Amino acid sequence: MATFRRQVTTLALAHALSAAERGLAVLPLSRTKLPALRSPHRTDPAHPPCRGECGRPGHGVHDASTDPARIRALFAAAPWATGYGIACGLPPHHLVGVDLDTKPGTDAPAALRALGLRFRFTIPETVVVLTPSGGRHLWLTAPPDTVVPNSASRLAPGIDIRGAGGYLVGPGSRTAHGVYVTAPGTARLRPAPCPRNLLRLLVPPPRPPRRTPRPSPASPGDGQGLLHFVLTAHEGQRNTRLFWAACRAHESGLGAALTVPLLEAALATGLPEPEARATIASAARVAGRAV
Repeated sequence: MATFRRQVTTLALAHALSAAERGLAVLPLSRTKLPALRSPHRTDPAHPPCRGECGRPGHGVHDASTDPARIRALFAAAPWATGYGIACGLPPHHLVGVDLDTKPGTDAPAALRALGLRFRFTIPETVVVLTPSGGRHLWLTAPPDTVVPNSASRLAPGIDIRGAGGYLVGPGSRTAHGVYVTAPGTARLRPAPCPRNLLRLLVPPPRPPRRTPRPSPASPGDGQGLLHFVLTAHEGQRNTRLFWAACRAHESGLGAALTVPLLEAALATGLPEPEARATIASAARVAGRAV
């Protein structure tokens, strides 16, 4: 068993070094797909957590490197590693991962095709990694000046995005559920540029400047966009959307007028009433107002 584990770690290191040769920053992962090295700050209260400025390993995706010597040192410090992660959002590729998950009741590939038809984009030929659970990771690239955030099921149920600060499990990695492999015919491809219309969906619009609160609602139609935003939330994003909408309502002076409508919209999506009320109250506190 010990010999097999050493072989798995050696193979993972070889795959990681190969990825680094292509300009992809990597870090060792455990069989649970989490970073193999634990934070050095967990038992060191005198030094608060950082992003690797302390010089020690154990900072998750911030350990990722393309330097072969650094990568070998990381794997030497984690002989139990069975795979490697590829950091997203870093130069030169500025990688963006589209994770098409397999969850009961969802069809992520179909949802992505539907988005493509609706917003007029197609996924170009690119690197595709097959996951042990039957899902797939699509590798795309973003422009250097564009920061794509991580998200889970924001585009559609089952579609997760790995962007800046996130990582993808690299092909050749072995996890508790199996091995990640590159789809046939895509191993030697370069990650393709993310279609412009898809990129617009991945990057949140700039936050509008804060306006002076209105003394009172200007018309019965005020706030309809915020209500629609809450009503169209998918499972997994209902609380987040409600909090965002409630904050915007208070910032625009409509907090009191929209408290009940926002609560009713949240309940209509299936959010439990105690959770919805707590979220709206939290937004009011953040916005510096009391409901």
